[in-house]
Amino acid sequence: MSGSDQKGGDRPIKRSLTLQGHRTSVSLEQAFWEEFQRLAAATGTSVNRLAAEIDARRTPPGSLASAIRVYVLDAVRSRG
Repeated sequence: MSGSDQKGGDRPIKRSLTLQGHRTSVSLEQAFWEEFQRLAAATGTSVNRLAAEIDARRTPPGSLASAIRVYVLDAVRSRG
């Protein structure tokens, strides 16, 4: 059984974030939420601030959730 299977499968979990004073919701799988939270903590920032930085750099029409997934994937790959 994979780690994601043990943590509720691959169903996205919707969470609210505040980006530049505005509330939004993002749906990510548990494994992505966990790694995203770890990355924010490792850089000494909040999940909201990191999400706002990613949001500011993304190119619409791509979704914020997709941009976060790519950010997490890039970070994991760079660790080797």
